[in-house]
Amino acid sequence: MLGIISYGAYIPFYRLSRAEISKAWGGPPVSGEKAIAYFDEDSITMAVAASRDCIKGISPQTIDGIYFASTTSPYKEKQAAVIIATAIDLRRDTFTADFSNSLRCGTNAVRAALDAVSANSAKGVLVCSADVRLGLPNGASEMDFGDGAAALLFGNNGVIATIDGTYSINDEIIDVWRADKDTFVRCSEDRFVRDKGYTNVVTEAVSGALKKYNLTPKDFSKAVFYAPNPRDLATVARGLGFDAKTQVQDPLYSMVGNTGAALSMMLLVAALEEAKPGDKLLWVNYGDGCDVYILTVTEEIGNIKAKRGIKGHLASKQMLSSYDRYLQWRGIVPAQPPARPRVERPSTVALWRDRRCGLALIGSKCKKCGTPQYPRQRVCMICQAKDEYEDYCFADKEAALTTFSHDNLAASVDSPVTTCTVDFAGGGRIRCDMVDRVPEQVKVGMPVEMTFREIRYVEGIHDYWWKCQPIRC
Repeated sequence: MLGIISYGAYIPFYRLSRAEISKAWGGPPVSGEKAIAYFDEDSITMAVAASRDCIKGISPQTIDGIYFASTTSPYKEKQAAVIIATAIDLRRDTFTADFSNSLRCGTNAVRAALDAVSANSAKGVLVCSADVRLGLPNGASEMDFGDGAAALLFGNNGVIATIDGTYSINDEIIDVWRADKDTFVRCSEDRFVRDKGYTNVVTEAVSGALKKYNLTPKDFSKAVFYAPNPRDLATVARGLGFDAKTQVQDPLYSMVGNTGAALSMMLLVAALEEAKPGDKLLWVNYGDGCDVYILTVTEEIGNIKAKRGIKGHLASKQMLSSYDRYLQWRGIVPAQPPARPRVERPSTVALWRDRRCGLALIGSKCKKCGTPQYPRQRVCMICQAKDEYEDYCFADKEAALTTFSHDNLAASVDSPVTTCTVDFAGGGRIRCDMVDRVPEQVKVGMPVEMTFREIRYVEGIHDYWWKCQPIRC
């Protein structure tokens, strides 16, 4: 039985009110909000967060492949999937691949994962998708776009939703695109994008899938459609015969926004969170064509490990105080940097040498006295045993804030920088920055968790490591 084994998602802590954007440009009030990645987040860090949510309670060593899908990978020439694989501590022989260049790349990656499992070249394949897209300021896309990520694990054992059928069409159209020299997403005239692109192609694809498998809209408990906005979604759903109120998955537009390549997977995760055994789901994604999947939820859905998922992340948020901060975080508006010596480029040799220790937060645990230490130490600080240790991952351990300092002079686009000392349950201590925090609410002893973030970007190198954050609900 081939299908989804587990799911996970990630939505950034910060939200920006659309009314705040409209107000900045002198426009009328606009309802809703969108999710905003913090200044040290990108599609890789969000994919790591969603993947960790997905494989919670599952050994990373059982995963044979990881596919990363995004239109906003931080690198144009360097594989992102291998960074994610290292950060979540997958095996060295885990197959890695990137999918890109289309809003449909997430479901394209799913098709490849299904083929790999079906062909017995892999027993478990993790597909993660994330996007941080930019629309031109004071434009419709800026209002629409949000940031987020999702992950799905595919295999044959413990399947919570079977994949009963697939159907795809391709369509060459320049409706929504971004050239290699562009920073912002471009769009053609809105009626052309809607009528000749999304509406026409999705209707054709879904109709073809229903005909191929001899199904009708009434056969589905939930229809999960990618849509650029709620209006276009309602038009397509009604035209195909689906009840928008009872059958169609909420597109998350008013709370998160259009998260690009990640959106369809995030919506499927939201549907699975509410699904019951026997539910039949229609999953549809659009972008230079359309992918359609037919799924059936199994009894295993009741055994799924607790996930933060969509619901958990929606319940934990902080509203951004101003539109100006968003512009600075995304680097859209340059600001005068502090008068400090320039940041040196990180050593590529050091990054290579410490890649597992740094990216996966792997330390050591003494085999004789059981003391955990980070970074990895050849000599135990307690019993002085030499080379008597085993690998120990700190990334998923419970922790508490031991001491902290708010630094208002440090170079940062979100001052103050909160520098912390964190003690882990079971032993071990680390110094790091704290993110996604309200400075006035930071207190000694508060529980924290580790989160994978970008430390710096210098001369083309994205330097990733771990920071702490207050535990999200």
